[in-house]
Amino acid sequence: MLASFSFLVLLVCHFHGLSHAAVPEAGGGGGDGQFIYNGFAGAGLDLDGMAVVEPDGKLMLTNVTSQLKGHAFHPAALRFHDEAPAQNGSTARSFSTTFVFGIAAEYVTVSGNGLAFFVAPSKNLTAASPSQFLGLFNSENNGNASNRVFAVELDTILNPEFRDINSNHVGVDVNSLVSVAAAPAGYYADDSGAFKNMSLYSGEAMQVWVDYDGTAAALNVTLAPAEAPKPKRPLISVAVDLSAVVSDTAYVGLSSSTGPFRTRHYVLGWSFALGGGAAPALDYAKLPKMPRAAAAKHRPRALDVALPVATPLLALAAVACASLLAWRRLRYAELREDWEVEFGPHRFKYRDLYHATGGFSGERLLGVGGFGRVYRGVLRESKTEVAVKVVSHDARQGMRQFVAEVVSIGRLRHRNVVQLLGYCRRRGELLLVYDYMPNGSLDRWLYGGHGEAPPPLTLSWEQRLRAIRGVASGLVYLHEEWEQVVIHRDVKASNVLLDADMNARLGDFGLARLYDRGAGAGGPQSTHVVGTMGYLAPELAHTRRVTPATDVFAFGAFVLEVACGRRPIDRGGGGGDGDGRFVLVDWALELWHAGALADAVDARLCGDYRAEEAEMVLMLGLLCSHPVPGERPSMRQVVQYLDGDAPLPEPPRAYRSFTALAMMQNVGFDSYAASYPSSSATGTSVGDVSSVHSGGR
Repeated sequence: MLASFSFLVLLVCHFHGLSHAAVPEAGGGGGDGQFIYNGFAGAGLDLDGMAVVEPDGKLMLTNVTSQLKGHAFHPAALRFHDEAPAQNGSTARSFSTTFVFGIAAEYVTVSGNGLAFFVAPSKNLTAASPSQFLGLFNSENNGNASNRVFAVELDTILNPEFRDINSNHVGVDVNSLVSVAAAPAGYYADDSGAFKNMSLYSGEAMQVWVDYDGTAAALNVTLAPAEAPKPKRPLISVAVDLSAVVSDTAYVGLSSSTGPFRTRHYVLGWSFALGGGAAPALDYAKLPKMPRAAAAKHRPRALDVALPVATPLLALAAVACASLLAWRRLRYAELREDWEVEFGPHRFKYRDLYHATGGFSGERLLGVGGFGRVYRGVLRESKTEVAVKVVSHDARQGMRQFVAEVVSIGRLRHRNVVQLLGYCRRRGELLLVYDYMPNGSLDRWLYGGHGEAPPPLTLSWEQRLRAIRGVASGLVYLHEEWEQVVIHRDVKASNVLLDADMNARLGDFGLARLYDRGAGAGGPQSTHVVGTMGYLAPELAHTRRVTPATDVFAFGAFVLEVACGRRPIDRGGGGGDGDGRFVLVDWALELWHAGALADAVDARLCGDYRAEEAEMVLMLGLLCSHPVPGERPSMRQVVQYLDGDAPLPEPPRAYRSFTALAMMQNVGFDSYAASYPSSSATGTSVGDVSSVHSGGR
C-alpha cells in the first residue's frame, strides 16, 4: 500500500513538471510536432548571448547592457517541408505559434530595440549585429535570400533605412528587416471593431499569435493584452509564400537586442504547433509575472523620539531641523508650474542631476558657451552617462511653448540625432539632459577647443565623409520623416557629436523650430535671427522665415568646413578680403572656376583620399551654399548624391561671388547672431551651448 502511494506521488510530480516544460514532440528525426512552455524553469532551451532563464521561470532575452543580443532556441530542429527532401515547388507546412512577452524600458518614451520570433536554418547567429538588426542580420547580409530566415518583429525603434512605419510596430520580415508588411502595435476589439493602441515597451505582458497557412501561402499576426481572448480580426494579414524561404528542417527561436537605452526583454510562455491546427493554449496561471516597476525613491523616515528631554534642547533641535530642511529645499529648489504636469515623463529632478554631476563641479565641466555650461554626469540609479546643459532661463519668454518643443524634440529617434532625454527648471536656469557622446564634438577634432592645439590624429577622409553622410541622414529625418517638420537652425561642426564608434550625431536643438506638415512651404517666422555667422542663410535677413532650405545652407557650409578643415568665416586665415576676413565658400568658388577645386581639400590629409570623391563633396557644399534658396537641393537629394543614386548637378557658372556676408551686415541680423562668429568654438561634448535662446523661438 505504501509503495503504491509513493508511486502515485512520483507520477503526479512527473506530470506537474511536464506542465512547465515542453510537451514531447511527435514523430522524431525532423522534430515534427508541437511544444509548450508554461514558464521556462527546467525547459532545456538553447540560449546564447545575454539570454538567461530567471529562477521564477521568466526567459530574459536581454538585460540592460547596451549594444548586445540574446537568443533562445527550441532545441530540436523541426521539419517544415514534407518527409521527402524538398524539391522545387515544394510547399512549406502550416504552423502556428503564440507567446507572452513584456518589454520593460527605463524611460517612458524611449526603448532599446525590440524582439522577434524567427525561423532559421541554424542556431548559429554569432555574425548577427545587435541594436537595429534585432540580433538576426548584419549590415552585410541584410536582405540576402541566402539567409533563409523568416521573422515577426515587435519593433520599438524607428529605423528609416528599414522603412519602419513608426517606433512602436509589428512587422513581418523575410530575409531582411525591411518588413513585407507592418502595422502599428495594437488590436481590433471584437465588439466594436475599433483599433486599440498598445505600447510594446510599457512593461505590461502581451500575447502574440502567428498563424501560417501553407496551402494558401498566407500569414496572420495578432496582438492583444496577456490573458485577453485572441481577437477575431488579425493585426496583419499578408500573402507570403515561405516555401522558398524556410529550410526543409529549421529551428524556431526568439531574439532580441539592446540599443543605447536600458531595456529588458522578457518572454513568459511559448507554444508551437507544426502541420496544421492552432498552437496549444498557454496556462496563464502557471506563467511567471512581469517584474513590477522600480519602487519609489527613498522617503525620509520618521524620527523616533525616545525620551523627552529638556524644553530648551527640544526647541534648539527643532530650530536646527527647520534650518536644515530649509537649506536642503533651497539647495534643490525647482521651478515647477501646473501646466508642466502634461510633460511629466520628461522632467528630471534637480536633486538627481545635482548628484549626477557631482554638484556641477568643475571637474565634470565639459565646456562653456555664451549662454551656459555643459557637465558630464552619471545618473545614480540607472548608471546612464548623460550630458547636462545648464542655460540661462527667462520665464517671460514663452517658456510653456519652449518646454513643449523640448519635450517634442525628446521624442526624436534616429541614429544620427543626439537623444534629448528631458529637462529641469530651476531659479534662473533651464537644464537640458542629453545622451553623452564620449568623443566630443567634430569641431574639436578639426581644430581643438578652448585654446587647445588640434588633436594629434587628423580625421581621415573616410571619417569625414561618414560624418557628412550621418548629418545628412539626420537632417532628412528632421525635415521629411518625423511627424512634424523640424528646422535645426544651427547646423555646424561644433553641434555634431561623435559617439564611441566615431559615428556623427546632430545635437543641440536649443534653436530648433517645429511646425506641422502641410502648414505651408514658407515655414514659421522668427522674431530674431539667431545662429552662427557663416552658417546663416542670406535670405533670413529679409524674410526672417526659417525653412528646410536654411538648414541646407548651413549644411553646405558644414560640408566645406569638414572637407577643407577651415572655418566658414575666419579673420587672419589667409586668402581673405581687404579686412582680413576669410570666407571659405568664396575661396572654394574661386578654385572651382580656376579648375583647381581639389586644392581646397584639407592639406593635413596628405592626399589620402579619392580625388573624384573629394571634388564631388566640395561641389555639393557649393551647391548647398548657393545664396538663392531655390537653387539649393533638398536634403533627400543630398543623400542621393552622396550615395551615388543620382548625378550631382554642377553649380551654375553665374555663381561667381558669395554675397551672403555683405547681405548679413547691417540688414536686419541681430547683434546676438553677429556675436558668435564661427571662429569661436566651445568644444563641448553636446554642442555649442551658445545656441539656446528662448527669445528667438
